[in-house]
Amino acid sequence: MTARTDITTDIGSDAVADAAAVAADAGAVTASGSISFANWEEQEAGSSGAAGPRTAHASVVNTFSGGIEAAGTACDYSIAYTVGHAGVFTGMELVTGSIDGRPGSFVLEQRGTFAEDGTIHCTFTVVPGSGTEGLAGLTGTGEYTCRTGQASFPYSLSYRL
Repeated sequence: MTARTDITTDIGSDAVADAAAVAADAGAVTASGSISFANWEEQEAGSSGAAGPRTAHASVVNTFSGGIEAAGTACDYSIAYTVGHAGVFTGMELVTGSIDGRPGSFVLEQRGTFAEDGTIHCTFTVVPGSGTEGLAGLTGTGEYTCRTGQASFPYSLSYRL
């Protein structure tokens, strides 16, 4: 997927269109829908002082709807706040449910940024070999963009089975 250097607050349809173009080029299928989060528990892991960077861990529960149907996923993030409320994160999310009606589970590896204005951009990859049942052999990449406090936001996943 092409890296995006612009961060906007309303790219849901652009992200889906970009993913669809990649899918057509690679023979992949695109699943899209929305993610809602139900719980965010964050704990500080370390700090270099009031003005310096700090790190944290967060445990999050998400629900996917649309192409991916999964309730109550388990996601753990490692977060680095670099300046104020801006920084980067990585995460692993166990998704149990279905993709386009095929049941199973898989793990998403996530990498993202969050800006001082609250804009969050994340790209994710299906961890190779993590697909089970009807999702065995699943590969793919996706993305989402949202704003801090947004309860639900669009995602896209270009995948192969």
